[in-house]
Order: sequence, then structure tokens, then C-alpha cells
Amino acid sequence: MELGRLEYLQALVTEFQVTDSPEAKEQVLANLANFAYDPKNYEYLRQLQVLDLFLDTLTEDSETLMEFAIGGLCNLCLDKTNKDYILEANGVEPIINCLSSSNEETVMSAVTTLMYLTTPQSRQQTTALPVVECMLRFSLSASRRLSNLATVFLEDYCTPLQVEEARNLSKHTAVGIPLPKD
Repeated sequence: MELGRLEYLQALVTEFQVTDSPEAKEQVLANLANFAYDPKNYEYLRQLQVLDLFLDTLTEDSETLMEFAIGGLCNLCLDKTNKDYILEANGVEPIINCLSSSNEETVMSAVTTLMYLTTPQSRQQTTALPVVECMLRFSLSASRRLSNLATVFLEDYCTPLQVEEARNLSKHTAVGIPLPKD
């Protein structure tokens, strides 16, 4: 059965790479993101370079593909090997870029992924000033899910000094990442 799992995942990856149908790409990516929930699949997904596939897909124009890719990364980064891989592959920046998505699910997964990726070594990047500023705005969102998650991020991952610095900066600027639409 285990061999069947690897072959099935390989077939999904191949289908994603060869299909021209946007709907088929979305379906396949959704399936891969779902398989990323199960730790039994981590090794196979690494072997098939699905982490790179997800990271590459974060820069696509399709909001739906971005949502599934960040969801897959969010599922995978609970594993230390996957977390290290994402950090070493410079994955934090494209994940931060997902914070500007108009899709709330994408934003929720991006915030959660940043939390999971925060280590003493990556903290400077995952809690950079623009991220903290963004979390301050999200903490004021009408969406309870988003405001609660952003508040946890600010309280558990940022220093009071970082939050204060971002607050002061926000007072002097009108530009920023817009809140996602509900």
C-alpha cells in the first residue's frame, strides 16, 4: 500500500505540471494540500519536491492556487525538516506576500504559517516591521478569526517594543496591506 501512496502522489504532481486546465490545477493542488495534513506523507512530498511546488505557486496570479499552496505549506511546516527546508529555500518572503491577499483563507494560512516558521533564527524575518504593522491592522479586522489570530501573533511572537515601533510607524503612514475581503 505504501508504494501505492507514493505513486498516487507522483501522479498528482505530474498532472499538476502537465495540465493546461486551471480547474484541474486547482483540484490537484487542493488534493496535494490535503495530503500535506498527514505526517505519513511528509517524506513522499519532500521526495516529490511538493514544497517547492507550493512555494513556486505562491507567486501565481490565481488566488485559488495561492490559497491551496499556502494551505499546503501551513500543513507541512509543523514538521521540523519541512520547516527548515522552507526557511532555507527563502520561503518566508513569498509567505509574507500572501498577507496582502484579498482571500481571508489565504491570509489566515499565511499568518499561521509564519507562526509555525518562527524560530530564534527566523524571528527577525517572520516578525519584521511590515509584518508586525500588518498584524496590527489585522487585529482590527471585522473578521473575528483574523483579528484573534493577529492578536495571538502580536502577543506570542512579537516583543512589546516591536509592537510599539509598528504602532508609531502606522501613525505616520497611510499606505499598507489592505484587509482581506470577507
